Amino acid sequence: MEPSIYSFSLYTALPLMLFFGFYFLFAKTPEKKIFKNYLRSRQIMGIAMLLLSANYSVHFFFGIRFKNADSAILMNMSTYFLCYSLFSSALIMLLDRFYITKRRVWTHIILWIIFSTLSGVVLFLLPSGIMQKFSLFALAVWLVVFGVVLARRVIIAYRRAIRIFNETQADDIGTYIEWLSTFTYWALIFGVGCGLLTFLPDKYVYIWVFSSILFYSYLFHCYQNYLLFYEQVENAFEQDIQSEEELLTNSGTEPEMVSEEEVPVSYTEIIEKVANWIKTDGYVQQGLTIKELSEILHTNRTYLSAYIKTTYKMTFREWITGLRLEYAKNILKEHPEINIQKLAESSGFLSRSNFIKSFTEKEGCTPGKWKKANLE
Repeated sequence: MEPSIYSFSLYTALPLMLFFGFYFLFAKTPEKKIFKNYLRSRQIMGIAMLLLSANYSVHFFFGIRFKNADSAILMNMSTYFLCYSLFSSALIMLLDRFYITKRRVWTHIILWIIFSTLSGVVLFLLPSGIMQKFSLFALAVWLVVFGVVLARRVIIAYRRAIRIFNETQADDIGTYIEWLSTFTYWALIFGVGCGLLTFLPDKYVYIWVFSSILFYSYLFHCYQNYLLFYEQVENAFEQDIQSEEELLTNSGTEPEMVSEEEVPVSYTEIIEKVANWIKTDGYVQQGLTIKELSEILHTNRTYLSAYIKTTYKMTFREWITGLRLEYAKNILKEHPEINIQKLAESSGFLSRSNFIKSFTEKEGCTPGKWKKANLE
């Protein structure tokens, strides 16, 4: 590979990486206690990006890949291993404030030291040959498996968060954290790719460098955008926050589904209360939570949640969304001239886009097409 292409790719990526890293470390957030966890997550991500910037700098200023390939491989693998830990920790912190513990930190540090030491032994003490190649392959597999395990932890935390939101929030709060799932899968592919490119011929290295520009630019954009919704998401977590350890030890069993005819006698009182509440159109209240509804109905939140699941076979959010959509269709029938924005707000949806998405998912068409098909 011509050095000019390699140098140009590093020259393009390095300033961006440094900017992102320092910005994540030192940029201000709103001076509210609730943003403390977001700031810690962003700072950890900033440290990871500066570590990668240091890696890029060594490649750019010293051309280590062309002078000593083994040293370059050792540096890359050691950097990636540590950054995998930092990236996953930063993301999970946005979903589980209890994730980072002293034990977990020390475990990751010890694993990194062991991995880096073994990599050095393989590259500098083992003679070149089959044994060295096999050992390098084993270390590469370890690196990939480690990345997959950490990515799985992020996805578990993400799915748990979605479950909590669906069971406690009427609004689609999960929309605000979808980027975490998207980024994790991308990070897994990108991280594995970086690990593999370490062993590929030099002429392909620029692909790794250029791809990192898109990858980290997307991450920067997501963190910036998430700041707008973080307070709302964190407030939702306050309803039913759990640690990752609680999730992994939780049996996760769901209440047994029964028909309306089989609803326990103990539900008789709540049936009437819920029916009366529905008649008052209480479900159009924006930001409604199951905790607030249980207080309105003078009942227990867990009891109400079990009733909704067993009777309607839905989560709290699905149930409320269904009621709101039926309300919206009735409004459309009575006032076909109403605009979509006003219809969404009067039906309890947080935004026009969220209303259209929910309506389309249930009815198979947009509100406008539904109106034409049913009213014209």
